[in-house]
Amino acid sequence: MASRVRKAVYPLFQLGGPQLRIFRPDFFMLAVRPGVPQPEDTVQFRVSMEMTKLDIKNYLEKIYNVPVAAVRTRIQYGANNKRNHKNQRVKKPDYKVAYVQLGQGQTFQFPNLFPEKEQDAETRSFDDFRSKYVEREKQRQQGDPRRGGVPDWFGL
Repeated sequence: MASRVRKAVYPLFQLGGPQLRIFRPDFFMLAVRPGVPQPEDTVQFRVSMEMTKLDIKNYLEKIYNVPVAAVRTRIQYGANNKRNHKNQRVKKPDYKVAYVQLGQGQTFQFPNLFPEKEQDAETRSFDDFRSKYVEREKQRQQGDPRRGGVPDWFGL
């Protein structure tokens, strides 16, 4: 016989009573670098499918104290063009994307996690050598301009 798991029993919430619980949302929000350029006051998030626009706005305002002017959402459908080893279609999961427009005067710049490094002299000389080599190969493969577009393999 399986043992029964007992749940903690809390008294009903009454306005003004002591708060015995901390409510944390079961949602997730992931800031995503946008594929196309966005205005500086717009941030793109990948959010839980169950979240509504009001949930997103309240989540950012109450937990992170971020003023939100507007929220736009869309559902991105997953690709359905792969097949597994049994030749059955495999579909990637759908996800919801939220575009959050921040309040007046607020801007968001996605951090540059991998800045470009300065090239040293050895790398620059190698790049110069490679570009010269590619240029010579292009000229060599163009052929003789006096042949008028007739390929080399066709003897005249």
